[in-house]
Amino acid sequence: MKFLIVGLGNIGKEYEETRHNIGFKILDALAKASNIFFTTNRYGDITTLKHKGRTYILVKPSTYMNLSGNAVRYWMQKENIPLERTLILTDDLALPFGKLRIRTSGSDGGHNGFKNINEVLNTNAYPRLRFGIAAEFGKGQQVDYVLGEWSKEEKEKLAERIEIASKAVLAFGLIDIGKVMSEFNAK
Repeated sequence: MKFLIVGLGNIGKEYEETRHNIGFKILDALAKASNIFFTTNRYGDITTLKHKGRTYILVKPSTYMNLSGNAVRYWMQKENIPLERTLILTDDLALPFGKLRIRTSGSDGGHNGFKNINEVLNTNAYPRLRFGIAAEFGKGQQVDYVLGEWSKEEKEKLAERIEIASKAVLAFGLIDIGKVMSEFNAK
């Protein structure tokens, strides 16, 4: 059984360590732990992870955050993976740092990546994992905050939180999503 895991982020050195690129960071951690490597392909960097009889197609779109829907649609069609076996990973300002929120559907919540995916797929009924980045910025500073690098305190806890998110991704392919939500939304 195949699963499509799309980590949202922006390409380029200047974005690598930003909060907005947490989707890329989670996929990088999964790849590193499995000793697999991404290759550049259509609409992004791709690799295949095998785990407990499941195949996870990991995609880091090269379309920038605001145009992620094209990459999601392309890889869903190319790999013949339905919506319910597609998981989108992204940052979330509304959650405290490192908190995970997994849902089977939902609004874009003001997130431009989700907004574009919803428009391209013509639905918001797909699983998503939101990684909390908190909202610790002054009025009018949102863009600078999400495109800013992690604080020293966040960096100290980031690897642990990414490891938990990685376990949630693998669980998504192994157990019912309701159980995944019960187990990881509380962490």
